[in-house]
This record gives sequence, structure tokens and C-alpha cells, in this order.
Amino acid sequence: MNISYRFFSSLLLICFASGAIAEEPNTLGDKIVPIEKYAHPPKELENDFGDFRSPLLRKDGTRITTPEEWKKRREELRSEWHQMMGEWPPLITDPQVTVLETEKRENFQQSKIRFKWAPHEETTGYLLIPEGKGPFPGVVTVYYEPETGIGLGSEYRDYAYQLARRGFATLSIGTTENSNAKIYSMYYPSLEDAKVQPLSMLGYAAANAYYVLANRPEVDADRIGIVGHSYGGKWAMFASCLFDKFACAAWSDPGIVFDDTRQSINYWEPWYLGYHPKPWRKRGLITKENPGRGLYPELRKEGRDLHELHALMAPRPFLVSGGAEDPVERWKALNHTVEINRILGAENRVYMTNRPKHSPNEEANTILYSFFEKHLK
Repeated sequence: MNISYRFFSSLLLICFASGAIAEEPNTLGDKIVPIEKYAHPPKELENDFGDFRSPLLRKDGTRITTPEEWKKRREELRSEWHQMMGEWPPLITDPQVTVLETEKRENFQQSKIRFKWAPHEETTGYLLIPEGKGPFPGVVTVYYEPETGIGLGSEYRDYAYQLARRGFATLSIGTTENSNAKIYSMYYPSLEDAKVQPLSMLGYAAANAYYVLANRPEVDADRIGIVGHSYGGKWAMFASCLFDKFACAAWSDPGIVFDDTRQSINYWEPWYLGYHPKPWRKRGLITKENPGRGLYPELRKEGRDLHELHALMAPRPFLVSGGAEDPVERWKALNHTVEINRILGAENRVYMTNRPKHSPNEEANTILYSFFEKHLK
């Protein structure tokens, strides 16, 4: 699926010359900040659940009140979403990993690797293992291509690099070839006839990447999280909500709920939840002249929204690193998971930070790294 490293390296050089690539990866210090205050909405949004239907309500309208009842309801929700989006193929729990090259960087070793992340294709990624004695906590990082995660892309998106410096084993993956072809996602069994919604299939690929980390002797399989920004934020959200083995997750400004007025919260596109065979609809907002197709309009008609997926995280911790697409008002959706955590006897498991712009910044990422320090170390 991925283009050759040599070709991608040439693209990076072009981007560097144009100023699109940072000269040096941003080296945030090892500062750890308290994050408890980010687990609470502003007073005016406390217990404000918006117009979202509570995941605690059964189909008959009765309400879940105990952990035992939630366990059953959770499986019902999870099954419904998989049925709507398409069932995953069997997970690849014992991946065969080929090491292509290895180099030492600062206080960790970086290996370029290749492995099968779907029944029909392999991918290339970067495995970063800290020096010292493990087992280390781990984090899978996801984006348009894996090089950004290791510091060869836009500033403040180098999650794999920054976390490896902090003592985390990391695996950076991405959809390089499909992103360059502007089809972005994964299509199973084929682009012409996908049986699983592409965004769900990305979650499946990330679940298989989990096993690449989990099977390493230097990594603690019970302490592996996932993180991504924007496109990667959507990817990390679906992966962590649908795959229970991710111990925690951070989603950077993906658009955590459906919003048909925001062009970047474009779950209706055919590479996310609106798959239909080509020719694809014209990219952009849904209009009468350019309607949504595939599953997405059906989800909207039925009143489904992504807070139902967030609920599957409980009681696992997650952080929404919000920007332009996820303002503070998104607490109305997050409060539903907070309410579920109360039933489960869990506190401070849902976090949110807010910045005015879509792009991550130093303050947001310092909190993000502190989140992983708290919940994985």
C-alpha cells in the first residue's frame, strides 16, 4: 500500500524546501502537568446532555442504573455499530514483522518495519523502543503517513517521537499511498466493493497494530494507548472505542460528534462513513444538489451519533484535545460518558482541553503527554 521510502523521502525534501516541514522536531521538555481540572466541564455545562439520546436508555425507554445492566447494554451498542458499519475480519493477533532498517536516535531505537495490518495488505511503519529496562507502556500513533509521527512532518504532530523520548514504546502508522491518491482510508475487500465502512476498517488496522506492540517483550500489553490528530483523531477515536485492548486514548480535534455544518467534520465522505462505489460524490458539505450517500444519511435519520461510541470507552480514560472542530460545547456529548462512569464508580476518566485553532500547540500537547504519563505509567 505504501510508496517506497526513497520516493517519500524525496517528497519530504520538497516539502522541507518549501517550508512545510519543520527543520527540527519540536523537543518539548519532559514537563508533566496536573490534568485533573480538565476532567470537569465549565459550571454552565455540568449535567448538560444536549439533544443526544442517552446511551443508558434501552430501546424500550427504560434506564440503565447498575454496572451489570450497563455491561449488557454496552455489548448491545457495540454489536449495533459493528452491524451497521460491517463486521471486522478476524484480527491478526500474531503479526509477522519484518525489520527493514534500524537506527539509534537520542534515547531510543527506531526501526522501520513492515507487517500485515489487514488480510489483503501490508503497511510500513516506525517502531520506537526506549533504552533501558522494560516493559514499557506503549502508544500507537496514526496519521496520513507514519513519517509525521516520528518528527518528519508538521510541528506538534510528532506524537511517536515525543512519547518515545518520554519512555514510551511507540508505533507510528499511516495510509501513505491512499492519502496520496486522495482515497485516504482502507477498503475491504476492495475499493470497488467495500463491505466495512472505511473508518471502521481503519480502527481494525489500528487494532492489528496494537498486537505489533503488544507482542514485543519490551512492551507491557496492558498499557497501550492510541493517539491521532484530525484525520488521525477520527482514526484513533474509532479504534479505541471499538477495540477494548487500548487502555486509553487521546483524540486531537477530530470532530467528536456529527456536525453537518462543519466541512472538516466530514464523516459523510465515502472514505469515512459514507462509502459508496465510485464515482464518488463531490467532496464538501451535504447539499440538496450533493447529498450524502451510503451509511451516513441512515445514521442521521435514526438519530445515532458518536457519543454512543464514546460510551464504549467507559471506564477507560480518554482525552479530547479540542480545537476549532471540538469547542468546549462538546462537553454536552462527553457528559453522557461521564454519567456512565459514575454508574461504574469511576471518576476523572473523560478529559477535554480547548484551543482556538485546529492545529495542536505546545500547551495542548504538554497536557496530552501528561495524560499518557498519568494513565499508562
